[in-house]
Formats: sequence, C-alpha cells, structure tokens
Amino acid sequence: MTNRFVYLLLSIFLVTQASGQVAAKHDLVFDKLPTRWDEALPLGNAFMGELIWQKGDKLRFSLDHAELWDLRPMVGMRKPEFTYKWVQSQIKKNNYALVQQYGDIPYEREPAPSKIPGAALEIDSKEWGEVKSARVNIEKATAEVKWANGAQLNSFVHASQLLGYFRLKGVKVFNISLIAPKYEGEVDKTAGGSVAGDDLARLGYKQGKVVEGANSYTYRQAGWGGFEYEVSVRWKKTATDTWEGSWSISAHYPNLPKTEASQQTTAALSFDKALVSHQAWWKNFWAKSSIKIPDEILEKQYYLEQYKFGSTARKGAPPISLQAVWTADNGRLPPWKGDFHHDLNTQLSYWPSYAANHLDEAIGYIEHLEQNREAYRDYTKWFYETEGINVPGVTTLTGVAMGGWIQYSFSPTVSSWLAHHYYLQWRYSMDREFLEKKAYPWFKDVATFLAANTFMNLKGKRQLPISSSPEINDNRVTAWFHENTNYDLSLMRFTFEKAAELAQELNLSQEAAYWRRFLSEFDGYALSDNNELKFAPSLPYNQSHRHFSHLMAIHPLGEIRWENGEKDQTIIKNTINLLEKIGPDWWCGYSYSWMGNLKARAKDGEGAAKYLRTFSTAFCLPNSFHVNGDQTKSGLSKFTYRPFTLEGNFAFAAGVQEMLLQSYAGFIEIFPAIPFSWQGASFTDLRTEGAFLVSAVRVAGQVDAVTIKSEKGGKTRLKLPFKTYLIKSQKGATVKKTEEGFVELTLEKNGFVILKNGYE
Repeated sequence: MTNRFVYLLLSIFLVTQASGQVAAKHDLVFDKLPTRWDEALPLGNAFMGELIWQKGDKLRFSLDHAELWDLRPMVGMRKPEFTYKWVQSQIKKNNYALVQQYGDIPYEREPAPSKIPGAALEIDSKEWGEVKSARVNIEKATAEVKWANGAQLNSFVHASQLLGYFRLKGVKVFNISLIAPKYEGEVDKTAGGSVAGDDLARLGYKQGKVVEGANSYTYRQAGWGGFEYEVSVRWKKTATDTWEGSWSISAHYPNLPKTEASQQTTAALSFDKALVSHQAWWKNFWAKSSIKIPDEILEKQYYLEQYKFGSTARKGAPPISLQAVWTADNGRLPPWKGDFHHDLNTQLSYWPSYAANHLDEAIGYIEHLEQNREAYRDYTKWFYETEGINVPGVTTLTGVAMGGWIQYSFSPTVSSWLAHHYYLQWRYSMDREFLEKKAYPWFKDVATFLAANTFMNLKGKRQLPISSSPEINDNRVTAWFHENTNYDLSLMRFTFEKAAELAQELNLSQEAAYWRRFLSEFDGYALSDNNELKFAPSLPYNQSHRHFSHLMAIHPLGEIRWENGEKDQTIIKNTINLLEKIGPDWWCGYSYSWMGNLKARAKDGEGAAKYLRTFSTAFCLPNSFHVNGDQTKSGLSKFTYRPFTLEGNFAFAAGVQEMLLQSYAGFIEIFPAIPFSWQGASFTDLRTEGAFLVSAVRVAGQVDAVTIKSEKGGKTRLKLPFKTYLIKSQKGATVKKTEEGFVELTLEKNGFVILKNGYE
C-alpha cells in the first residue's frame, strides 16, 4: 500500500473524526423578523452588504457599499503649525485646550468625512400575515424568511459579483419601493455626536431622485467634491406568484472609471444561475478550515464570526471598517462615522484570518495600506516633519487623517501595530515575493520613522519625546507621558526586532545589524514591585479600562511569552490577576474577547472559555453583532449602550483559535489552552507560522492524532501532545526527537506527516 494511499485513508479518517464542518446548528434562526436595523439578517461580500428586517408593515432591505464615503477634509484640523513638535510645546505650556481644538474638536463638530449609507428596498408585506421563521444559512450565505400565508423570501449578496439577489414565492401582488436616505430636510439635533451619529441632513447634500422604470428603480445621489453613487434594482415575474430581482450599488469618484449599478442589474443572471457560483465561493471558503468543540455556545459563535469575516473581507476590497458593509439605516451617520480606527479596531478584525487559513481574504487589509502609502507619507511629513512612514490612527477610505483624541489618532506607533499584520501575513504564508516587495519595505519605512522621532535620554535609553497608551486618561494632558509607555515601547521594540529579522532573511546583514542596534537601545518594560505590567513607569495599572494597551507585549506581539520560562510566566500571571482584581467596570465587548486571547496565551483554558462565553452571551445582539455595552445589564460592564462595531466579533474567533493551536513561540502547540472538560475536540487545517496546515483530534482527554501538511516546505518543531507516538504516514517529511517533549519536522513543499497516539 503506497504512502499516498495510506495518507488519503487516514485523512478521511481524521476528517470523519473531526467532522467540525459548518452546519445548520450554527445558523442564525429567528421566529420573527428583527425590527431594528442592527439586529437584522446580515449578508455581504466585502464590497456590498444587505440587512433584512421588518420596518412597520414593510419588509426592508438596508443596502450598503463599502466605498460610499464623504471624503471632504476635516475642517479646521490641518493647520501648518499643528505638528508633533507643536503639541509637545503646548504640553510644556500647559495649553492643552488648544491642542484639543485642533485635533479632537473637529471630529466631534464636523459631520464629515464619514462613511455614508446607500439606500433601502421596501416591499409591502402586511397581507402575508405573521412571520413564521427567519434564517441565515451561513454555510450557503443565504437568507430565508417564511410567512403564515405561505410567502417565502430567499436572498443573497453574491460572493464575487457586485449584485444582490432576492426571490419571493407565494406573492401575487408585488409592491416594492426604493427608499433614499434622507439627506435633505430639517436637522434632528436631539442625538448628535460621534457615537450616536449625526443627522444625514448635516452633510448638506441636495436630495437625489429615485427614477421609476419598467420593473426597475434607479437612484442617483451626489455627494461632496464630485462624488456620486447609483443604486439600481430590477425585478421580474417568473411564475404566477414568484418574483425575482437584483440590486447593485456603484460608487463614482472623479477621474476614475465608472461601472454603473444599472449596468450590473441589467446583466444580472437568473437567481438560480447566480446562486450556483455564489455557493461555490462559500463552499471553498468553508473548506479552508474547521473546528469542533464541546461548548455549543462558543462553537456557534465561532462559525458566525467566520461567516461575518467571509462577508466583510476580500482581496481587492476595502478593509473591515467599524461596521464594514452594514452602515446604520436609522437616518443618521454610523457610530464613529464608520471610519477606519487603527488604534485596535482594524487590527483586531484581522486577528482570526491567519490561523483560520483565510490569507486571501486578509490580504485586502494589506492592499489598502499599500494603496494609501502616499497619503501616509504626506501625513508623516506634515505632522511629524520626518521621512519614513506613519499612519493616522483614524482615517478615511483614502488614508487621510480624520482627527479624534490625538493620543491615538496621531500616535507615533500606529504604523508599528499595522506592521504586525505584515509580519503575520509573511510568517503564515512564507511568500518570498510578499516579504521582499511589501513586508520588509513597510518595516523599513516604519523603523526609519521611529529612528527619526526618538532620542537618547539622560539614562542612555531611547525614547519618544511624548508617549501615550491609547485612551488611558482619555483626552487630558495627563494622557501624554514624558517616558515610554509599555504600549509604545512594545510596538517600537517589535518594529526594530522584526525589521532586523526580515532584513536578515533577505541577506541584508548590514541593515539587520543597523536595526538591532536601535533595538538594543530601548529599556525594559515598566513593572510594579509585584511584576505586573504598568501603563508607564510613572503610572501603575490602577483603573478599569477597555483598551489593554499596556499588555501588547503579551498579546498580540508575544515578546513576553509563557514559553520563555518562570520570569515571563510570573509577569503574565500577575498582570492578568491585577486586571481581574481591578475588574471590568469599564470594559467593552472587545475587552472580553481580548481577555480570552490573553488567557489562552497564559495556557488557561478555563479562563479563556469563560471570557469568550461572556462576550457571546452579554455583548452581542441576537444576530451576533458585537455591541460595546453589557446587554444583560448584570454588572459585566458599566457600559450598557449598544453602538455596533465588528472588532470584538473577530477577536473572539481568534481567541477560540488560540485555545486550539499556537505557533507564535517558534513551535507548534496542539490544544494549548482548553478546559479540562473538553475531553473531545478537533480542528482541521488551521494554519500556523511557517505555512503549515495542522489538523488534530482529541478523544477522551488525549490527543489521538495530528496531521501536519507543508505548503512551502521548511522546518518546524512540534510540542509533543503524546507520551508515545507512531508515525502512521509521511510524504516528503522527516521526524526526529530534538529534546524532551519536542520533535523537529522537516518537510518538503506539499509534504505531510501524520502522528498517532502510541497509547503507552
């Protein structure tokens, strides 16, 4: 029997044992249609999105496109004197109110720049009776709604086309309307501000017109600066009581090619033909990886997060903004203008993409940063007056600074955190071209920027002139420190360490040595007498706070590691213990997700499961959307409000993956942080650093089998999950024991090895 045949048989066995595929039990299921836009049935393809809900006696589809943006400059912010050096001088003068006027007040005062909504479809449903059921089939990315009289809706946003489709059966009279957002009229001033969202009428647009055609509507809306967008919907009767239709949105910027939405709907395929290619994309998406765990709440939430990731991330699409393709449909701008917040929101949103084997979707994030490099350079030269590259912490679609609390919106280490994603894309793909053309050039530019914006202090250590820890001390002058915060320090150390590593990988030895010199000039982390990470040398962790910025060195950067031994383990345990002791009064939903990741890095499976479960049960709406506040109002947070953003959702998924598989410490560890009660668990084709795909099965509390496949070839170490093991099959692989508890695997490209429990 050939090795290849044995491998196939064993692979079938492992997959059968794991059987962790997406299933009907993971679907969103309701016994009635939601009556709020943010609880609606979500569909999307990263470019366009749809929310299905009931508004009065109408079936409503809220339609969105990721590139619908008002890109006007932020009024009153970009003054020539508003620079990093000027901010330092105002801090010295204790004149911080002027800094706030320049950096923060415009964000709250001005309605734009901002993401803007598209339109809505409404279909008269009052004659259909009560809704009997509503479901999102996440495996197929389709929505289905059934009514008492037999009417049935099926809808999807095509995975790879700029089209949404719907079919209504059992409906003899079809009354549909295209509803434009109310961009003109009296301004509602009752609930303004960035969290609630300004009234759309504040944008000052002349209201666009909806033009009715033969079984069609077309709506064109002019925005700011020559921008306009078009919404098109077409429908036809395909049987006595069946109607099919399609919709599209197109965004038109001056001097860029146009593809009208009406052209898309005119060329649209039939519902059934379009559904075939749509479902083929999703079948491939779900085949990339799977998990099976005994906690039904966490498993369902995990698959819902993967579904939302597949609905919001694509190569070539804008990255995941605060609400991605589900902009508010309540007559207002979205919370925090639906922008790109790089102080944690975009970063957390892509945490799960790497281990879940969705690098193709994640690359859209990197593409966005690459496309906006010139905007970032312009900002760096203006605000920091130096070469290299930094990124505003809050940006528009085109990478332009929008302002906000400047401790994070103008932070000097934003581009360093973004560099972490370049590093992960390289390490999980081992794509040499990506390393040479994108990853190392980004690190080099960021390191160049940091070298120019730091200095040697009187102690002979390198530091920033002013440093911060995002959102600590809010927007007060005390939020700035004349010493490196642990947040900034961790990101700077990471930048120079990895710049040296990548330069060495490219045989640029002199450049590697240059970056290592800078790394050696930084001090160690600020610790309390009890070995707890502080915010900064002068400020201990003494307040409940949503942003775990001082813990970056533990997670996600992994410089302080459990695997490093007792010293680091003490720091990790004591820091997390202090976090828990002070408590979650001012945590948000994403804080619980992040805590799940931290607990997993501390090898605490019980703790990881606890915090992730709290996130899913208390900080999510019925449709699984993350909202900042505790919806149970049971004391899990003093925040009980409900602005919807997505980063907590995706950080949750990353936390589950961290429980099942870790590879950041230079080796692969199977089931590093799962509760004792999880006697059975499995996963298939989770990805690790080094471009290895790993599958594993746990039975009766013991790992039963592990399969490791190599995409690019290379060496890795596996922390043995067995007392004894059998090599059941291998192709292009060698296995040797290197030290107690570890084996070294050397695999050729497309090689594999299957290790089985020896049952001593």
